[in-house]
Parts: sequence; structure tokens; C-alpha cells
Amino acid sequence: MKKLFALLLMLAAQTVLARPAAPLILISIDGFRADYLERGVTPNLNALAARGVRVQAMRPSFPSLTFPNHYTLVTGLRPDHHGLVGNVIIDPAIPERRFQLKDKLAVLDRRWWDQGVPVWVTAEQHGLRSASLFWPGSEADIQGVRPTLAPPFDDTLTPEQRVDLLLSWLDQPQQQWDFLSLYFSHVDHAGHDYGPDAELTTAAVAQADQAIGRLLAGLQQRGVEANLVVVADHGMAAVSPRRVIRLDRLAPKGSYEKVVDGPYAGLYPVAGRTARLEAALLRPWPHMQCWRKQDIPARLAYGRHARVPPLLCLAEPGWSIVFSAEQAAQVHGGRHGYDNAAPEMAALCIAAGPALRSGVQLPVIDNVDVYPLLMQLLALAPLPSDGRLAPWRPALR
Repeated sequence: MKKLFALLLMLAAQTVLARPAAPLILISIDGFRADYLERGVTPNLNALAARGVRVQAMRPSFPSLTFPNHYTLVTGLRPDHHGLVGNVIIDPAIPERRFQLKDKLAVLDRRWWDQGVPVWVTAEQHGLRSASLFWPGSEADIQGVRPTLAPPFDDTLTPEQRVDLLLSWLDQPQQQWDFLSLYFSHVDHAGHDYGPDAELTTAAVAQADQAIGRLLAGLQQRGVEANLVVVADHGMAAVSPRRVIRLDRLAPKGSYEKVVDGPYAGLYPVAGRTARLEAALLRPWPHMQCWRKQDIPARLAYGRHARVPPLLCLAEPGWSIVFSAEQAAQVHGGRHGYDNAAPEMAALCIAAGPALRSGVQLPVIDNVDVYPLLMQLLALAPLPSDGRLAPWRPALR
């Protein structure tokens, strides 16, 4: 028994890998469209890209929404594979509730998340220490594991306060962090409220850049040389109440249950009404196309998961699908969720640090490719995913 116990201890010790040469900080600026870097208000981000790697644009996964794409970034899986198929989800296996961002109990329920394994779970399982400041999913015990430190989401914290909180974690003498994630939400809020071309949105972009500068200065003051990966989950398209599609006028009344609306709509046919609903929607419509889930174009990589509604209608970028006159009147500012290949949905992606070459420019990549990079920077073997490290090889030292 003593020999067996010694052997088990030796095997357990071997599962704790050597710590990465430098800590990794993953930063998301929600809704930061790739071309926002060209507005002349982002000196810190542009300087970071110049001394590291700038991706021309990053293509999100469909649907180009916040929760699906944040989970794709840290799992390397398309929404159709990790199960976070939207910001609002119905799952026949979880009949007691819908997944919705405003439902705290749903967000904490690991059943919605367990089909993917995010970076921090693998890191913790290998003896590395992770901390997350508001990354979607970090509050749930995914696979029974949470980050070492992950406070509840608090959207009242300003970008400056979020940076200062993360820097305070680095000041804890008893902690040595290997992977940290930081999430900013204000650029997305401004894009929704005012539209991507508004001066107030540009001001929000400038504030995000100043927060990045604050973080870089704080790291330098502490002598922390980290690998940084700065991303966005999606872009933003301008919308208008003059560009709406009234689906309630096209679909027979009482023939469907609505899951979601906006840039795309998900519908469940009412029993016995499927044929009438499909006959109404599965025809050419201006500024919109509808499909049965099994007929969604393969390029969207969407429609095989049980949580995807049976019918999906996708609007042309800048158009909105609504179900009432009241909804139509409320359309304003900007939205996302459109075809992930639309230029308006292209997202920010920059990386810099000791593991990365300087002055590298990469062409368009898919956001599933971020996960293999993160695992490489943590010296961890990636789990099977939809992503590839190959696009990053020219940038790696």
C-alpha cells in the first residue's frame, strides 16, 4: 500500500505542468469592431499592435452575439458544438427555464456550459491559477471547476475600476497568476445605444484605449511582463426603424413560439401548424432569408445542435426582424448577430508579449483560432476543437 500511495503521489505531481514563462492576460472589449482602430483615438492599442501582432480582422462565429462568441474564444468550439447557441436559448433537456442573460440562475447553471471546456478549467486542472474579471461563463462551475478568483458580474464598474481591480490581484503576494481574463462592456453599450458611427461610440472606443493604457502602465510599474491577447466578440451594424421586417405579418398567427428576434429570429412551430408556418416563411423575402435548421448554409456552421430552434430567419445586415409595431418603433442605434462574414461583424484581435514576434500583421482569422493560441501561451495541450494554431505560427517566437 505504501508503494501504491507513493506511485499515486508521483503521478499526481506529474500532472502539474511547469508554469508558463509569462502570465497570460486575455482581454475582451465587447462590440469593438475591427475598423474602430482606424478612428485615430486608440494610440495604446495601435502601439500594442505595432510591437506585437495585429490581425486584419477576426471573423466571429454565427450567431455573432456576446455569449456564444465569448465561449467560442475560450473553448475553440463553434456555438453548434459548445451549446451556447444564442443569448436566449431553449433546451428540451432543461424544460424548467430558458437561458437568458438577465436570468442569474440560468447563467450559473453548469448544464448550459458543460459541453465546452474553457481555458481556465484546463488551467486549474493542471495546477495553474486563473482569475476572471467578468468573462462570460466564469461564474458557473463548468465541469465542476471555477477559476481560483472570479467575482460576480458587476456592470456598474467603469473600465478604469476594472483595470485597477485586476492590477490589485497582481499585488497579492500570496498569489501567482498564470491566466487572467478581463472584460469591458461599455463599447458594446454605446454601439447599441447610439450606433457604430456615432461620436459617443467613438468616445467609448477612446475610453477603452485609455483603460488598456492604464493596464499596460500598471504592468510596467509592477515589473510584470505578460503575454496579452486583446479581442472582441463581434462588431456592430447601424439599424433603423425604417429597416424592419414584421414577421408577425408574414407568419400565420398562432403558428409559432418566438425564441429570439433582431438580426435573426428563432422559431418553434406550434404542433400541427408546421406546414403552414414553413409555407409562409420558406420563400424569398426582401432583406431576409429563412431556413429549416437542417438547411442552414454549411458556411454558418450552425443548425445541428438540439438547442437551435427548428426555424431560423436571418436579416440582411442593418435590418431587424420584429414581431410588433411596438418593437419596430424601438429599433435604433446598432445591433449584432448577423451573418458572421459581414464586414460590420468583424472583430478586434491583437496580441503582444514575450512569446510573440514584433510588427507582425496577419490576415483575417476565425475566432475559433484564438483558443489554440491561448493554450500554446500557457504551455498546455489544447483539447479537440474547431480551431487551428497554424494561422498564428508566423507570429510565434
